[in-house]
Amino acid sequence: MAQSPQKSRILIADDNGPNVELLEAYLSGLDVDIAVAVDGRDTLDKVASFQPDLILLDVMMPKLSGFEVCEKLKGDPETRTIMILMVTALNELGDIERAVEAGTDDFLSKPVNKLELLKRVENMLKLHHVTDEVERLRQYIAQMEDAAGPRV
Repeated sequence: MAQSPQKSRILIADDNGPNVELLEAYLSGLDVDIAVAVDGRDTLDKVASFQPDLILLDVMMPKLSGFEVCEKLKGDPETRTIMILMVTALNELGDIERAVEAGTDDFLSKPVNKLELLKRVENMLKLHHVTDEVERLRQYIAQMEDAAGPRV
């Protein structure tokens, strides 16, 4: 019997309560589980416990910036496949370049457009799940090759 797909998990990392409420409201129509982190360190803790598929990551947060959080997550083999969408009021070219250098998968400027947010979230979750499936298949093929023994 086929295993039912698990709900996607989205972590909203933002220290501004009204921003969090708005993002939660925008995402309320999606069939996803949502958790919230209030600063950079809390984000790293929640990643470990919640294991999100996607993080909506604010850049300007206390304790660790979104840039620093992104660099840590993308630099760790355990978390590098988590999709990161930086959501920020920053829109200077240098900020965008810094976000890309930190490893973000995409970015969205505030104020957030609901339709744009939903489309990006849906696309990023699809990409994440396809990437996970490809990795599972790669591991399966490697196991089958190991079990078959060396080729002559």
